[in-house]
Amino acid sequence: MTESILEVRDLVKYYPVNRGVVFKKTVGHVQAVDGVSFDLHKGETLGVVGESGCGKSTLAKVLMHLEHPTSGSVHYKGQDIYKLRAGGLRKLRRNIQLVMQDPYTSLNPRMTVGDLIGEPFEIHPDVAPKDSRRRKVQELLEVVGLNPEHINRYPHQFSGGQRQRIGIARALALRPEVIVCDEPVSALDVSIQAQVMNLLEKLQDEFGLSYIFIAHDLSVVRHLSDRVAVMYLGKIVEIGTEDEIYERPTHPYTQALLSAVPVPDPNSRKNKAIIRLTGDVPSPTNPPSGCRFRTRCWKAQEICSREVPLLEVRSSSDHPSACHFAEKREIVVSHEAGDLTDLPTRTL
Repeated sequence: MTESILEVRDLVKYYPVNRGVVFKKTVGHVQAVDGVSFDLHKGETLGVVGESGCGKSTLAKVLMHLEHPTSGSVHYKGQDIYKLRAGGLRKLRRNIQLVMQDPYTSLNPRMTVGDLIGEPFEIHPDVAPKDSRRRKVQELLEVVGLNPEHINRYPHQFSGGQRQRIGIARALALRPEVIVCDEPVSALDVSIQAQVMNLLEKLQDEFGLSYIFIAHDLSVVRHLSDRVAVMYLGKIVEIGTEDEIYERPTHPYTQALLSAVPVPDPNSRKNKAIIRLTGDVPSPTNPPSGCRFRTRCWKAQEICSREVPLLEVRSSSDHPSACHFAEKREIVVSHEAGDLTDLPTRTL
């Protein structure tokens, strides 16, 4: 394993819930991210998956220091990014960039493509002298598969996939080492998703990039990721290599997620049981005691309400899992989408 380029330890982000207009009073907290820890290695892609509201996008904002954490630390090459002042933070952001989810709203409609991609050079003038910026922007457009002659066009003159390529070109401008991708293909058509994913893979090989790839589409994450972290209600409940997570999941939540992936092969469908979870996701302002998944888990016992399960390797698993009763389960997951009609189901 290569060296760790990013070390995240016990990261917490709570948002206060206030009541009142004039005399505001804090009555609770939304526990968006609660004790997340992981390492990102050089040249690696770490996928982060989970359902909507589990804290994935908040994690991206905190990692980029767009939001200040409630507690915890993020070290980039041994340097705590939350202790940096404005000048140090500006230098750091040359090395850690963000690709946002929606290419329709992440680009300023009043700026040309040349201005959008060249803006990082205005903030960091030492990267590219003024007389060479236009050429560099054109080179970046070519790298992401766009026509360099379109440098004077505006975002509305491009399709969704092309706009996302513009966002990727802007993130590449300063030659970062880490790119946080916050659901970069979720707003795109399936065929365009494949093109953008292939582009991200190509750029990683060419520039030696490390990705934190956030998504809710399990097949997309599997295609790109070396390791996968599964989030539920602000916590990472399981983390491991692509094979460990997709072929031998040990946490009940991961098993339930993977069992819902469509299987296109009719013969395989007949033998596959779907784990259908009961109940709703608890409120992040008042999560359950102990294991946060216990209210929907078929394995839950009394210990699950008393003790918070640690994310660690257990005797029944070969990778870390936050479950008192972690157990391997063989699950076959296809890369393709299929029809769920007439699939056998099992309610737990």
